[in-house]
Amino acid sequence: MSGTFKDEETEQFFQLVHMFQRSALLHMGLLPDNEGKVFFNLAEAKAGIDLLRMLQNKTKGNITDQEQRMLRGVVSELQLQFLKAPNRKREMEDSAAQSETVRETFANPQSGPVEDLSSSQDSEE
Repeated sequence: MSGTFKDEETEQFFQLVHMFQRSALLHMGLLPDNEGKVFFNLAEAKAGIDLLRMLQNKTKGNITDQEQRMLRGVVSELQLQFLKAPNRKREMEDSAAQSETVRETFANPQSGPVEDLSSSQDSEE
């Protein structure tokens, strides 16, 4: 990272931005935690985004145009992903429920769902 930034303070500034970005992404289910699990905590994600927006407002006029563009890009992308997070969470929950149903069917086939494949013609004969 050292070649990307003009000085150590700029590098530290973006380490801070990156820390809040990763936290927000983690809480929106876009990054797995240390155990590889994905979870959602949209209140925490919003808090991370709000802190970055505050940082963006407080640093206005104190950082270079390039730094401002990078920060604005991070905030914009997080806000977009935040809007998509509820649908992503719902899809993940639906997929997990469907996987659990399939797992239960194979674990206990006697109590699993049954599909009647006989046609009405077969029963008349």
